[in-house]
Amino acid sequence: MNAAPGRAYDIRPLGELMGAEIEGLNLSEALNATTINEILDAFLDHHVLVFRNQNLTKDAQLAFTKYFGEPEDHVHRTPSGKILPPVHIVNNLDPSGKPTSKPYTTGNYHWHTDKSYHAVPSLATLLHAIELPPAGGDTLFANTRRGYETLPEETKQRIANFRVVHSWEASRRNTGNAPATEAEIRDRPPVTHPLVRTHPSTGKKTLYVGMHTSHIEGMPESESRALLDSLATHTTKPEFVYTHNWRAGDLVMWDNRCLLHRADANYDMDKHRRILYRTVIKGSLPF
Repeated sequence: MNAAPGRAYDIRPLGELMGAEIEGLNLSEALNATTINEILDAFLDHHVLVFRNQNLTKDAQLAFTKYFGEPEDHVHRTPSGKILPPVHIVNNLDPSGKPTSKPYTTGNYHWHTDKSYHAVPSLATLLHAIELPPAGGDTLFANTRRGYETLPEETKQRIANFRVVHSWEASRRNTGNAPATEAEIRDRPPVTHPLVRTHPSTGKKTLYVGMHTSHIEGMPESESRALLDSLATHTTKPEFVYTHNWRAGDLVMWDNRCLLHRADANYDMDKHRRILYRTVIKGSLPF
């Protein structure tokens, strides 16, 4: 939609499947109830919102995040063992601040939905581009509602009541990163969620899969892993994916309840810095 009469900003779709860009809003300024509701409507319609030309401090990003829910805490810790703050930095830097192709963690380069290893996982994530490579460093989003809708009916019936164990420990193992620490496992023990999740706002069914999954309850491990990987491969087919090519000043907000996402290492990570601010909004118990 373009700017409505009396409205200073535009909302324009970026594709038929998902994604819309919003121009003309300064997110550093207070928003009124009408604007917040229009953003929420667009969020449910498009799943990924791109707010162009923003220049937000961490405090301003946190204030904007709070319009849509309670900011989430984080289980992931820094190499020194500190818990990440509500607004933290996503980057490809080594401890000395130099760009590297071997960052402390590479989990964000694998398909996942944020915080599914929480008993009450995330509603939305917000990333604000602070420093970008000259090209590449994209973020890909896969529509798990379309993934579910295009499954054979036989498969839908088979998986309808399956429950899946998610954990930070499994996430670290699945991505080849350093094992979860005792403190991290204590902070976030394994949880179970339905494999087929119902979006609480739209009522649409989605596939709740990704790198944080361990296994399906009551199923042999090898069979379980094969099915989870197969479903993840299906819902991340190119026709179900939107690739976001970052621009300076973008703030991207997406719906973790119906999307998988991952970063793309399609740039010279040893040469160029990629720095973004991240906040996450607490969601509701999956059903």
